[in-house]
Amino acid sequence: MVRVKMFTTTRCGDCRAAKRYLAEVGVGYEEINIEEVDGAADIVMNANMGRRSVPTFEIDGTFINCSPFDRRKLAEALGVGQPHRSF
Repeated sequence: MVRVKMFTTTRCGDCRAAKRYLAEVGVGYEEINIEEVDGAADIVMNANMGRRSVPTFEIDGTFINCSPFDRRKLAEALGVGQPHRSF
């Protein structure tokens, strides 16, 4: 099973979309709010060439940025399929 950390902020719409997606595909994660956890913003900035860009994910030790939120990019990084949508 993959180990997922998701770096977020309180008002981030892309973060909310990513959380919904992770729930849809049944992937658990540890949420780290960079506004509340000491040193978390530095981790995000190091992973994103100096930018405080969220959501940023650490998946089994590899960092990916997913802002703007991209379902396919995150699915590929997680190794999961796309959930089916009913219209």
